[in-house]
Amino acid sequence: MARLRGRGMASVNYPTGMNLGGDPSQALIHATTTGSFVISLSSVDLGQGLKTIMAQIAAETLGVPYGNVMVDTADTDTGPHCMGTFASRATHRVGNAVIMAAKEAREVMMQVAADELEVDPDDLMGDGEGRIHVVGSPEKGIGLVELALAAHFKHGRTISGRGIYMKPKSDVDPETGKMDPDSAQAHACTVAEVEVDDETGEVFVLKLTNVYEIGRAMNPAMAHQQIVGGAWMGISHALYETTEPYYPDRSHGPTDFAGYLMPGPGDLAEMRSAIIERPAKNGPYGAKGIGEMTANSPIPAIANAIFDACGVRVDEMPITPERVLRGLDALRGVPA
Repeated sequence: MARLRGRGMASVNYPTGMNLGGDPSQALIHATTTGSFVISLSSVDLGQGLKTIMAQIAAETLGVPYGNVMVDTADTDTGPHCMGTFASRATHRVGNAVIMAAKEAREVMMQVAADELEVDPDDLMGDGEGRIHVVGSPEKGIGLVELALAAHFKHGRTISGRGIYMKPKSDVDPETGKMDPDSAQAHACTVAEVEVDDETGEVFVLKLTNVYEIGRAMNPAMAHQQIVGGAWMGISHALYETTEPYYPDRSHGPTDFAGYLMPGPGDLAEMRSAIIERPAKNGPYGAKGIGEMTANSPIPAIANAIFDACGVRVDEMPITPERVLRGLDALRGVPA
């Protein structure tokens, strides 16, 4: 009896957005009297870092420090419309809407600054640190707080902007089936290294090497964290999770998380990840979507590694020790 080692690979391409388009998201931005900017959204941060990314996008577009931007995802009754946080669409759809809103707000901001400094708006630039000044004359400028106070209490101007992004609906050609189902295609490849215990059927995922092409990584650290979290989910789907282990007999299924198996910290494999950037023309600063796809490629990569290790091809999830042992028995000619 031995532990057999194997290596497997799988690659995927993953669509950003779905439903053939026609799925808008909206963003509103306004400045406060203290020089901060508030982004109002109905888009939900599920833990993937939506608020952080939207604040980064707004700060970059406005030309203000990241710390001057707040994101409010109140609820769908009070916020602007969003089709939903699904299909890895949030960074792409909401990010584009935020850029549109930020550009509109920036125009007002620069006009107020021009009125205060008595220059043309085209002669102004932001330093990215909270100050707007005349090009070539950094000493002639105005800070965000002073600017916001002047806008509100002197000029009676609202520094605000609106944005809504929608990919036009693509109707399916009934004759050919031709359509444009998504906004961009992200890509991924995972190489899995496993050990299979040929006596117990247990599978141990030793290492996952992941490469993702996601357009542009808006926040590289968060993108790598997303890859690790998704890989954990991939391991869980591949080897552990099932709601109906005896389907179609539904008896003895898990009723709580004490009986619903998931990998623990000790089951997480060694991780290596790399990100390739090929900006999408229609993405916010070139970004595509990375969200859900991070759980996809590890699953078939693990299955392929198991086959490489012991010759057993399991085509059902999860790949339990019982299924591995049944496969080994079949290879050995042991009667079922």
